[in-house]
Amino acid sequence: MSYDTNNVFAKILRGEIPCDKVFEDDWALAFRDIAPQAPVHVLVIPKGDYVSLDDFTAKASDAEIAGFYRAVGKVARELNLDTPGYRTLANTGDHGGQEVPHLHVHLFGGKPLGPMLAR
Repeated sequence: MSYDTNNVFAKILRGEIPCDKVFEDDWALAFRDIAPQAPVHVLVIPKGDYVSLDDFTAKASDAEIAGFYRAVGKVARELNLDTPGYRTLANTGDHGGQEVPHLHVHLFGGKPLGPMLAR
């Protein structure tokens, strides 16, 4: 799948659509999800044009990968999620439930989250 420069996250990165920003650095932007599934539900997106985690790990530079994942950890710490714990989730492709074709990591926290998948 090729990168669509008109996806909603690309528009957020360009400032065309507003977001409730919680963090930004050279590598990533983090903002609150508009339909939160937990008391804390933040999306962390890389600033590069990457469709999915698969695309990112195949094509991004080592600096981009390190910077992005450090940003995810920094956001969790800044939101005081590190001690009680939190969940990260990156959906990839149709079978993974990916809805926006720009890599994004969901960061959930603020309460016990229970099992990951229904049995």
